[in-house]
Parts: sequence; C-alpha cells; structure tokens
Amino acid sequence: MRYPKLMQKGDTIGICAPSSGVGDEIKWGRLDNAIKNIKDLGYNAVETPEVRQNIKCVSADSEKRAANFISLYENPDVTAIIPIWGGEFLMDILPHLDFEKIAALPAKWLCGYSDTTTLSFPLTVVCSVASVHGSNLMNMGFARIHETDSRAFDVMSNIVTEQKSWDTYGAFTSWDDYSAQPYNLNKPSVWKSLREEDKNRDSFSGMMIGGCMDTLCKLIGTRFAPVEAFLNKYKQHGFIWAMESCEMSAAEIYRTLWQMRECGWFKYCKGFLFGRPDGYSHTGGFELTDALKDALGSLNVPVIYDADIGHIPPQMQIVNGALGKVAFCGGTAVVTQELKGV
Repeated sequence: MRYPKLMQKGDTIGICAPSSGVGDEIKWGRLDNAIKNIKDLGYNAVETPEVRQNIKCVSADSEKRAANFISLYENPDVTAIIPIWGGEFLMDILPHLDFEKIAALPAKWLCGYSDTTTLSFPLTVVCSVASVHGSNLMNMGFARIHETDSRAFDVMSNIVTEQKSWDTYGAFTSWDDYSAQPYNLNKPSVWKSLREEDKNRDSFSGMMIGGCMDTLCKLIGTRFAPVEAFLNKYKQHGFIWAMESCEMSAAEIYRTLWQMRECGWFKYCKGFLFGRPDGYSHTGGFELTDALKDALGSLNVPVIYDADIGHIPPQMQIVNGALGKVAFCGGTAVVTQELKGV
C-alpha cells in the first residue's frame, strides 16, 4: 500500500468538482468560507475551473472533470485533493483517467464521501494508494470547521490516529446559512452489534476499505473495481469493511450486500462497520437489521452498525488502505488506524 506524504501546515489542498459543482451563487459563500477556514488552519488552496457551475448535475463534461482532477494530481505543489461534495455521475470520468499513469505518480491524498467514493475506491483498489472516506470541502464551509471534519486533516497528517465515537449525532444545522454552526448533534449516539455474543464488547483488526454503498455497487463487475486481486494482494491482514448508505431502503441495502458477497468482496473479512443510513426506509417490515443478518450473518464476523460514518454527522474519517483496529464496548467504540507499510 502506498501512503501519500503526511500533510503539514503550509501544504496546498486542491479543490475540484469531479461530480456536481456549486451552481447556486448563494452556496458560493459557503464555498468561500470553507476555503477561508482551511487557510485559517494554515493550508493553502487552489481551485480548478468549473467548480462554481452545475449543469444537469455535473460541473462540466466528463473529460473536463477528469482533466481537472488529473491537473491537481500531477501538480507537485498539491498534497491533498478534497472535492467540494459528491453528486450523481462521477463514474463518467473514470474511463478518462489513466490509472496506470496515476499509479506511477507520487501518491496524493483524496478525501471525501458520497459520490467521491466512485473515485477514492478505485484509487485504492486499482492503484494501491490510500484514500480517505471522510469529509467533503463543503462540510467545512460554516462558521467553523467542526471537530469531526478537522479529523480529516489528522488522519492525513499522522501515521497513527485514534478516533472515539461521539456521544451524540444529528444533522446539519442549516444547509445554506454558512454563518451558523455546522451541526446540531442532539441525539444519543449508540453503536450496536448485530451478533448476540458481541453485544457488549468486541475487537477486530484488518485493512480498512469501503465507502458509500450507493456508488460502490455501481462499480461491481467493472475494470475500476478489481476487488479480488486487491483482496488477494493484502489478504495477510484481513479486511474491515466500513460502509454507509444514502437513499437506500432496507431492501436495496440487502440486495447490494448480497451482490458484493456473491462477487467475493467479503473474502478475508474480519468485520464490518456500518454508518447510520441516510434517507432510509424499511421495506414492508424488512428492517436494516434484517438486511445485515440475511446478507452477512453466515460470514460469522462482527457486524457493528449505527456507527459515526457517512452522511449523518458526525463522521469518522476512514482511511482506505490503513491498518485498522476497532474496539467496541457497550455502545461506544474506538477506531485506530495506522499508515503502516504493507
């Protein structure tokens, strides 16, 4: 596994829109505030063209979006790339990216969630470059950068990091008022274990891998997700799959996990972490726990759900390719990740 160089104050963050752009001028203020906030942390920023436009769900045509991303990846002054947010059609840029060329370049950090998974997952499984399933830039565009989002810089700046589960979770305070505090975390956070024997305590370790299931499932069977080869390459560590969903029902979650399992994605799996599903609904009484049991129960590994991962804040920053350890105890957890040569 190739780990990008650790970030330091003074490094430059590349900002791009490989999926949707910011076409609403009202939200430009939030984007500007995000850039100000990361500069206040001591970083520089460079923005690619077309970030501030959005036409039919994309910032530009697929070739331009791919070229913008590559321009940052090839820029020797850029240490990390943080897309503004996700969207719908990032997959269209993948055929325009030369992954062999990317693999030969110095490794760069890529950090984001939602549709950004469509790029970060191939970066790790095709190029063996660690990536972060974590905060998008626009999450950082409020009155301040929330601690859950500043952890993104922690995992890109340190060889070993430890993230504890939060006491509460909630939602964005306001989507458009960037003068507001980022999140209203007003609900008790209780991580849960699917297996009866793990209800109170469990720990497991392995290489971290995963992302947003809504877009991961679209990569199955494509040349951009050679998962079998990736798993065999790093099988000595085993794997922790850290996933979350947005807009998926219980039935859709089950169908997706079933397909991943049947395609061999969970070979050598040591355990699962599932974030709280956003936009979720049960299907005729078929619930999330039913989906997890039916899809994963036969694997006989720990399955932790309602974790602080993904679209519902706060979110942990998961480093695809890091060696991870999960220590679960009584509804709380600690996730340790190490950027260790493997």
